[in-house]
Amino acid sequence: MTDMNNTEKNTGIIERIRGSIIDARFTGKIPQMYNLLTAGEDGKVRVEVVSLLDSETVRGVAITPTKGLARGEEIIDTGNPISTPVGEKMLGRVFNVFGEVIDRNGEVEFDEKRSIHRPPPELTERVSKTEIFLTGLKAIDVLTPIERGGKAGLFGGAGVGKTVLIMEMIHNMVGKYEGVSIFCGIGERVREAEELYREVKESGVLENTVLVYGQMNEQPGARMRVGHTALNIAEYFRDDRQQDVLLLIDNIFRFIQAGAEVSGLLGRLPSRVGYQPTMSTELAELEERICNTRSGSITSVQAVYVPADDFTDPAAVHTFGHLSSSIVLSRKRASQGLYPAIDPLQSASKMLSPLVVGQRHYNIAREIRRTLAEYEDLKDIIAMLGMEELSQDDQRTVHRARKLERFLTQPFFVTEQFTNKKGKLVSLEDSLDGCEKILNDEFEDLSESAFYMIGGIDEVRKGDGDNSNSDAEDGDED
Repeated sequence: MTDMNNTEKNTGIIERIRGSIIDARFTGKIPQMYNLLTAGEDGKVRVEVVSLLDSETVRGVAITPTKGLARGEEIIDTGNPISTPVGEKMLGRVFNVFGEVIDRNGEVEFDEKRSIHRPPPELTERVSKTEIFLTGLKAIDVLTPIERGGKAGLFGGAGVGKTVLIMEMIHNMVGKYEGVSIFCGIGERVREAEELYREVKESGVLENTVLVYGQMNEQPGARMRVGHTALNIAEYFRDDRQQDVLLLIDNIFRFIQAGAEVSGLLGRLPSRVGYQPTMSTELAELEERICNTRSGSITSVQAVYVPADDFTDPAAVHTFGHLSSSIVLSRKRASQGLYPAIDPLQSASKMLSPLVVGQRHYNIAREIRRTLAEYEDLKDIIAMLGMEELSQDDQRTVHRARKLERFLTQPFFVTEQFTNKKGKLVSLEDSLDGCEKILNDEFEDLSESAFYMIGGIDEVRKGDGDNSNSDAEDGDED
């Protein structure tokens, strides 16, 4: 656990235990902030120092359960902060907050350990050039482009395809960028963690992925630090291996929630809506480490839960301040069979600017949104009076919008075994060409089904009549 260079151990005595909070007195050298302390049988109870109360007493947050601890017991200062192993051997494995293997597939020997508490790269080390992180997914690349080295928020409830979208991005990351993906589960349910591991394994992307979990049943201290553990691993692949890294976090709100629990246990005065007064600092310490440098990049896609759908909630406000893209998944679109179920009208990206993506891309994306917004306004009239009552211009707008909706669907590589449709990776140029041709009414003679679940627009003539989908045809007129 520690390297004390065979010197005498720095030991103290536990003075107080309140839930996950432990006060300990050291008569010798006082431990430094963030040092890891061990106590209990075989040092199973691990505590991180978060406050220095006086010249002899420290206050720590337990990272593991404190069951069995008692006042007066010995506690040992390891002399180091939480350190996790790093290396290529981590690929394909599942770890906890301490970097210990938890997938029951045998232990792994590592040559190096690094502290999870590391400062973000200096401004001089960062690359100021703004680049788009291409995912190969039409709906994202055209309407909500992700920034390379930036943060994207993924909003979606259960059953709308969030996990499948995450796995497809992992697959495309490996194929296009020859990079690695790291999935960080903060406050994950044990069932969700097991299901994701099995699905990632079955889809064939596990060997280029590292999974790190701080599960819902663990201490708030573990849930608060597991994001730093995942970043520690990501920084190794970016800085040492000079690779592009895709960091997927589910759920960033649970990181803030764990911090609020720790803050309450420490007796800090709560801030607005009961959140911890240090929320913005804690979130920035995590988010600012996600960036691109000269050696590589860490691009993050983060699931974001918005409490009670209140976008003015402090947790949501502070999170949005760090995001460059917001991808909203719609349950209605999922029920119509339009996958990925991304809502183009609610989703947005700061990258969608003529200075970043170019004037042509910007104009096409804006015209797509305008067409889909007009169609949304016409749905009530269609439901009450039918398509025949619309003007010729409005009818053309509706047909255009329905073809665009279907063209923005895409067969995934990770779902080939379920859908029997070969997965497609579509270049940005092909995606823009297809959308532009649909907007220019170049396919007026084709049915909407020809655009459903295809890759590039060159496949549209082949697919006419072969891709019919009753849900996608009729679902959005309800």
